[in-house]
Amino acid sequence: MPKKFRVLWTDAATDDLDRILEYIAARDSVDAAVRVFERLTGRIEGLSSTPTRCRVVPEIREIGVTEFRELLVGPYRIPFRIVANKVVLVGVLDGRRDLEEVLIERALAR
Repeated sequence: MPKKFRVLWTDAATDDLDRILEYIAARDSVDAAVRVFERLTGRIEGLSSTPTRCRVVPEIREIGVTEFRELLVGPYRIPFRIVANKVVLVGVLDGRRDLEEVLIERALAR
């Protein structure tokens, strides 16, 4: 039987998703925001069974940091850490943002 992981949302990840959905609802429609919400949360829940299938974040791997992985749900990048039997979501980010900078900001804010 495959190992089950518990997916935990940080406040930052929840805030990121809220901002993305608000933007889409205002720019496009509430229906479009609902579709994005369902697509993202469906894929994120898949991390409960196989989080290690996701790649290590390449920008920070270059500097020797390998504990952050990311789920790609175009155009969004969902960085996370695996801690014991938990998948801790660090954010839900537009793929055009500088992920290294965001992760460093959030690590320093702790």
